[in-house]
Amino acid sequence: MEERLLEGIAEQAAAVGCALVDARLLRVGRSVTLQVFIEKDDGAVTIEDCAAVSRQLSVWLDVENPIAGAYRLEVSSPGLDRPLKREADFQRFLGALAEIELRALHEGRRRWRGRLVAAAPGTVGLEVDGIHREFPLAEILKAKLVPEW
Repeated sequence: MEERLLEGIAEQAAAVGCALVDARLLRVGRSVTLQVFIEKDDGAVTIEDCAAVSRQLSVWLDVENPIAGAYRLEVSSPGLDRPLKREADFQRFLGALAEIELRALHEGRRRWRGRLVAAAPGTVGLEVDGIHREFPLAEILKAKLVPEW
C-alpha cells in the first residue's frame, strides 16, 4: 500500500482519537476491501470508535480518491493477536508472548515464538525456551502477539 494512503488513514484515525495499527488493501477477483485496524491508548476499542473512524475515513477517501474503483471499507480493532509492525510496537509489548516470521532461515527456522525481552534500535529480542535470541527488525516479515489463556 502506498505511503500517502497510509499516512492519510493514520491522520484520519488520529482526528477521532485513535491510532492506526495496520491497513491492508485486499483484492479478490473484482472485489477490493480496505481493512483498517485501530487502537486507543487504553487498548479498549469500541464499536463507536470503529464507526467514528469509518465515517472520518469515508469522507477523506471520497475527497482524496486514493483508491481507483469501488471498494469496501472495514474498520476494526487488531484483536488479541495484534500485529507488531514498528519498533515502538515491540517496545510497548515487552514481556508479552509473540510470534515472528523471518524473511530467511535463522538457525534452520523461519518462525519463532517467545517472550519479547528487548526492542533496541533495529533489533528485537525474544526469549525462546530460556535462550535469548536477537533478530534484526529488517529481517522480520511478520510478527504478532500470541494470546495467553
